[in-house]
Amino acid sequence: MQSTDTNSITIGGREFQRSGKTYIMGILNVTPDSFSDGGSWNSPDAALRRVEEMAAEGAHVIDIGGESTRPGYTAVSEQEEIQRTAPVIEAVKARFDIPISLDTCKAKVARAGIAAGADMINDIWGLRSDGEMAGVIARSGVPCCLMHNRKNAAYRDFMRELKEDLAGSLQIALQAGIEKKRIILDPGVGFAKSYEQNLEAVGRLEELHELGCPLLLGCSRKSVIGLALNADLDERLEGTLATTVIGVMKGCMFVRVHDIKANARAVRMTEAILRGGR
Repeated sequence: MQSTDTNSITIGGREFQRSGKTYIMGILNVTPDSFSDGGSWNSPDAALRRVEEMAAEGAHVIDIGGESTRPGYTAVSEQEEIQRTAPVIEAVKARFDIPISLDTCKAKVARAGIAAGADMINDIWGLRSDGEMAGVIARSGVPCCLMHNRKNAAYRDFMRELKEDLAGSLQIALQAGIEKKRIILDPGVGFAKSYEQNLEAVGRLEELHELGCPLLLGCSRKSVIGLALNADLDERLEGTLATTVIGVMKGCMFVRVHDIKANARAVRMTEAILRGGR
């Protein structure tokens, strides 16, 4: 059941504050080719071990993905994506009491994932890739995260167009019957943006609050960090932590990360400073 409190959002039976608190979304890619951890967790046993670790380290939600979205990724069929994700969702829900987000832009995959127990849909195309996705989410009653993305990466006024694109996704959701109180927005760092635009999106995150939805920030290990620090994939933790701190300071509800313990500590420390010890 969804909360009637407009100051919170219910995901998997748990209440999450819409503002004033930042939560950790842990990344679990059950794929052979994801840019950072492809092949690491693509068996149910390995996935369960990783979920146990992430929960112990402070993850509040687990985001399960069955198709890589790294640059140059190979698309997989709906059925293959379902076969990768649904059994893992079922296994995690049977063993752990932690909300599960399903990272997919395909309506059939979302429908199967929700049937398997997914508590939230995370759509990297902001409902613009599959015309049936908004209806699936609306009928299910689960919350969703709508990410900024576009096929044409040319901008005249980057932040204005970023906000307009997200407002368009929000309108699609509302017209389909998804309640605004169940919608989270993601600026889409690393998607259809240059290095400079990715930095600008993070640096001006607070402007997205104009849209009236909580925000999710996903920068973990991404190329913008590698470029800024001239760092390989296994050397991007410090850069990720910097973006997490900025996300907390700019009022993000979630940060989506690979390295749970370090990011959870960064969140707690930043929140302690902002509260002044209260």
